[in-house]
Amino acid sequence: STLLTINAGDYIFYTDWAWTSFVIFSISQSTMLAVGAVYYLLFTGVPGTATYYATIMTIYTWVAKGAWFALGYPYDFVAVPVWIPSAMLLDLTYWATRRNKHMLILVGGTLVGLSLPLFNMINLLLVRDPLEVAFKYPRPTLPPYMTPIEPQVGKFYNSPVALGSGASAVLTVPIAALGAKLNTWTY
Repeated sequence: STLLTINAGDYIFYTDWAWTSFVIFSISQSTMLAVGAVYYLLFTGVPGTATYYATIMTIYTWVAKGAWFALGYPYDFVAVPVWIPSAMLLDLTYWATRRNKHMLILVGGTLVGLSLPLFNMINLLLVRDPLEVAFKYPRPTLPPYMTPIEPQVGKFYNSPVALGSGASAVLTVPIAALGAKLNTWTY
């Protein structure tokens, strides 16, 4: 499930692309947190699975943040995303709906979809002057056409690769789950 999340578009906020990747992040990460965590909640039946899943993702991001810091970039070059509160809402929904999978998907998915972008928007508002960091510390791995420029209103990063990987990751789990369910039905 963590691999699905990492491959679902962007899973980390680099300061130079923080706001441009926010839209892709919000769609892919709220979907993957809901889909991945609901799948494991229903599979294991253990409340707290979503929070555990979000904690692993947070640890991954802190490791990446440490790696960039070790390369000489400023401490706030990577902003760690906020998954855990949304995952806790999902676990609470699982507990509150008495393991009713349809309500878990509907209510839990809605709570994650509404809360994850909100928590991360507040998180990104706390980052110190993203444009200054972007121009002062450009990433050497970026090709010239991706060099950060001053963002313009209404223009978002819409890479076909990010969108394709996100869509395929999102579709993989429900299709596999449906296939497994169809395989267990008796006629």
